[in-house]
Amino acid sequence: MPRRRLRDLSIVQNTTNSEEVSTEQQTVVGSSSVPETFDESVEFQKVSDAYIKKALGKKWRDHKSNLKKEYFKKPISLEEKLQNVPPGMLRYQWEDAVRFWNSKKGEDRERVGTSSRQKQKFTHTAGSRSFSCVAQVAEATSGQKVGRLQLFDITHRKKDGTPMTSEAAEIMEKLKDKKEEYEATASTDSSVNFEDIDNRIINEVLGPESESQAEVQRLNDQIVQIQASTDEQISQLRVEAAAREAEQNRK
Repeated sequence: MPRRRLRDLSIVQNTTNSEEVSTEQQTVVGSSSVPETFDESVEFQKVSDAYIKKALGKKWRDHKSNLKKEYFKKPISLEEKLQNVPPGMLRYQWEDAVRFWNSKKGEDRERVGTSSRQKQKFTHTAGSRSFSCVAQVAEATSGQKVGRLQLFDITHRKKDGTPMTSEAAEIMEKLKDKKEEYEATASTDSSVNFEDIDNRIINEVLGPESESQAEVQRLNDQIVQIQASTDEQISQLRVEAAAREAEQNRK
């Protein structure tokens, strides 16, 4: 890729005036008036990384699915499938994929996926991604925690913003009405826990989740909290490192 193109794709570009910094901007690192450019660029990088991983992951899954349909599902012998290497793919990679799809483990995985999709109550847009993965990407993009009600809304709408199905639209309306009821009650009753409202509404409208699902959700919440704490510590270490470097440069 040409060097000029790489510069065009960079997140932060240097300008001809990058060295012309006013004395008002030259503040001591650690003071309350330090510009937040560093933290903002770090946060932008996180959002960018999350988006790139999400896009690449979906394209790779779609690509594998297309290869399987176009080359592996053909009514030909296993030997012929092994020889029918798709363009742009190395022979050993294709042979590994064919042998896996043809194995009991590969067939079991396909059977489980098919069965799971048939048992789904509602059509959603998450694809093969877990809802916790969708929530993490949404939180990285918005910078705000995504509750279960909002997650249902995200995963059951088309790209144009309309509900996936009439059933999904009906569920969304019920969820909205229930939330308004709980919020009206919470405004006059201090015993109502706002953080638990989403769980109550989901359970009332969609039915209670199993203990295993509840445990998975609790673990996902813990992982998100740990990750947030770790990210905060890393950001703090970077700020401290920048402060030390600035101190060394002044000496």
